[in-house]
Amino acid sequence: MKRTEQKALWSFDIDDGPEPAPAKLVSAPESEAVIQPQAHVFTVQELTKCIKKRLEGDSELTNLWVKGEISNFKHHSSGHMYFTIKDKASQIRSVMFRENTPLKFTPEDGMNVLARGNIGVYERRGEYQLYVLEIQPEGIGALHVAFEQLKKKLKEEGLFDEAHKKPLPVIPKKIGVVTSPTGAAIRDILNVSRRRFPNIHIIVAPVRVQGEIAKGEIVRAIEMMNTQDIDLMIVGRGGGSLEELWAFNEEIVARAIYASNVPIISGVGHETDFTIADFVADKRAPTPSAAAEIALPEKKEIIRYLQSMRNRLDQSMYKRLELERKHLQNIIHSVIFRKPKSRIDQHRQRLDDLLKQLNLNATNHLKSQRKDLEGLVGKLDTLSPLSILSRGYSVSLKMPDEKIVKAISEVSKGDLMKVIVTDGEIVCEVDETKKIERDIKADPSDLNA
Repeated sequence: MKRTEQKALWSFDIDDGPEPAPAKLVSAPESEAVIQPQAHVFTVQELTKCIKKRLEGDSELTNLWVKGEISNFKHHSSGHMYFTIKDKASQIRSVMFRENTPLKFTPEDGMNVLARGNIGVYERRGEYQLYVLEIQPEGIGALHVAFEQLKKKLKEEGLFDEAHKKPLPVIPKKIGVVTSPTGAAIRDILNVSRRRFPNIHIIVAPVRVQGEIAKGEIVRAIEMMNTQDIDLMIVGRGGGSLEELWAFNEEIVARAIYASNVPIISGVGHETDFTIADFVADKRAPTPSAAAEIALPEKKEIIRYLQSMRNRLDQSMYKRLELERKHLQNIIHSVIFRKPKSRIDQHRQRLDDLLKQLNLNATNHLKSQRKDLEGLVGKLDTLSPLSILSRGYSVSLKMPDEKIVKAISEVSKGDLMKVIVTDGEIVCEVDETKKIERDIKADPSDLNA
């Protein structure tokens, strides 16, 4: 007998009654599967609704906590957040609707979290998922994560740069204070101000310094203070937990401080407390009292300093007057002051001496130049052709071009000649030429023979 695989069909009622009993198991050949009349056939929608009802009705799957790593995070434009929470073995789709999403931090891929919510089914895709009501980082608080995220963001934007810090006035005439009117901070600020500079003018903008609405009040107070005629502003509060100080870690408060035209000193919490406002402010004070001390110099110290400067000025003026008085006495007793004409006469005599010396030097210089000139003239006379002629020599020129005759070969019998002597010229005709061999050292007079 041929064995055939059996299949089971389960039937569920989807009303609000008790859990239905399963339908009978019917065995039939696979090619001839038959659904018995008592079996119920589900549509996909019916089955999905049934599963959804079972999951959402289970108390163990309601208001549960799940821990894992976030992946595929997406913050939709609608405000809803969609992501997956996973561990090494499995994962579950998760959604956090807008009404539950005013978080202090921003979830990111790779972040380990604890999520509280309910298990439900998204009917359209038939997927079960975690509907998150609350989420927080695992191991560290959500506020700490939000603090570091905002700090990193604003630092990258340049809100902490020293180049944007405004200088504080040395002696402010009027100070604005943004803080709670009933807290210890305002009392500390007023006490320190009264002690350090009693007649300072202080304007207080009363605000809440903790709670959800505190950030808006602080921002409006900073903006209002910028419309007042103040020189400096203190923004702060007394100590508290991270949650209580959180208003000063809000982004809108940080941006209001950065946008302020009035220099701001932040004085939030105690010395170990740091807020975003501290990084953005022009000056950070560890406490509200310290903020008042930074804002106001010690009036008594200023008075002592001014008195010291006055004494130094008096001493300096006295020494200068004494010096100038001695100088004046020296002038009065000097010869030039008593006999001014004597100094003029001395200069007049000195001028005469200089003129005499100048004339002497000029005369000697002219004599020297004249002597040099006579020497040069003598040399020129020695080299002059006229001087040679005066010693008995002559110059013979061949006519008609009057070319100087240097050798016997340059003339012929019958040539017309001009002979220049010291006192005139002789015009003659060549009757005869005769070449004579002479030694180079012969007497020059033989040349005219």
